[in-house]
Order: sequence, then structure tokens, then C-alpha cells
Amino acid sequence: MERLKRRLLDLIIIFVLWLLLTWSLDAQGVIVGAIIAVIFAFLLSGLLPKRIGRLFSPVRWFWALVHLVSLSFWIVVANFDVLYRVIHPNMPIRPGIVKVKTSLETDEAKTFLANSITLTPGTLTVDIIDDWLYVHWINVHENLGDTEAITRDIAGRFEYTLRRVFD
Repeated sequence: MERLKRRLLDLIIIFVLWLLLTWSLDAQGVIVGAIIAVIFAFLLSGLLPKRIGRLFSPVRWFWALVHLVSLSFWIVVANFDVLYRVIHPNMPIRPGIVKVKTSLETDEAKTFLANSITLTPGTLTVDIIDDWLYVHWINVHENLGDTEAITRDIAGRFEYTLRRVFD
């Protein structure tokens, strides 16, 4: 019974999202939206957060906006860093894969952290295992064994805002 309620709630959310995205109430659009909502609700049930009320929290939306603004800033900074490394005559790169420990708890938060890291030029999240992210980094510092310093350099700028949004 609980699973059926969950799917019905997912169906309603997907259908309302469809209506908002199409911004039309014509019969054909509503029928197609209902069909798509039914299909997605049964195929993707469980992907939406269990506590749906958290999606509508203005505080979470504020921190999501702060995260997007800071992510945009760090993308620009990283672009200049990678540009410097590309045009420098000696190409000062020391690529390697490093372990980054995250303190985020939910899978959604860890996924957003991995994507934020990957969006930043010069880094690519390769894998997530438990609380560890494996990141290919264009410039591995000499302190390769210092996990705290690496975590602070790569993920520290994103974890604070993501914790406010997801945890």
C-alpha cells in the first residue's frame, strides 16, 4: 500500500511538472502529459526524494542558488588555471587520481558534489565508493598523502552549500 501511495505521489509530481514545463492546458498536451507521467512514475519510482516537502523549502532553494553561483565562479577560476597550464611553455601539469573524503550523507548530495567537481575544468570524478570520491586532477600537489588538504582543495568549496541543500 505504501509503495502504491509513493507511485501515485510521483505520478502527480511528474504530471504537474509536465504542465508547468509545457505551459499549456490543451486536451492533447494534457493527455500526453498524463501518459508520460504514468510511464515515468512506474519506471522511475523511488528516484524522487522520500520527503517531498523538502523540495519546496525556500531555505534549500536559497542555498541551491548560492551553490550555483559559487560553482559558476569556480568554473571561471578553473578555466583560467587550465588556460595558464595549456599556454605555458613547460605545461606545468602533474595529473593523477586522488582520493577525496566527503562528509555529505545522502546519495543525492554526493552525486551533486561529484558533478560539481567534474564541471570544474581540470578535475573529473571517476568513482564514488562510500564516503570517498576518486578524482582525476590536472595538478596533483606534492602532498599526495594529505587527504584533508586534497579534500579542502577540491571539494571543500562545494560541500558547505550542498550540505545546506541536501542534508
